[in-house]
Amino acid sequence: MLVVTKLDRLARSTLDLLRIVDQIGREDAGFKSLGEPWADTTTSAGRLMLTILSGIAEFEHDLIFQRTNEGRARAMAEGTRFGRRPELSKHQAREALKRVAVGGTLREIALSYNIDHSTISRLKARYAGEA
Repeated sequence: MLVVTKLDRLARSTLDLLRIVDQIGREDAGFKSLGEPWADTTTSAGRLMLTILSGIAEFEHDLIFQRTNEGRARAMAEGTRFGRRPELSKHQAREALKRVAVGGTLREIALSYNIDHSTISRLKARYAGEA
């Protein structure tokens, strides 16, 4: 039996609490909170309350996920770009590709821009079909 004085001493969130209580149950142990009498897995009422809490936590998680996806879609529709910023400006990228075309090595070109050679390699691969 794991006994805590208050739930906030055991878990930071409802989802965290439910994961911990589930782990305790898998170890064939019980859980009880002295500060919250409803949080007691040794009683059927306590298990019911934790089951209800679990459903609410899952519902809340789904809502957050849905809102995040809607916000991301809205931002993309407004033209927001996601991901890292390019390491090279458009001008630098054109110059690097010209240097690759005349036989410069990827390492030499990358060193001159203070970037990794794989960046030049990806740039070359991306624009290979446009040449």
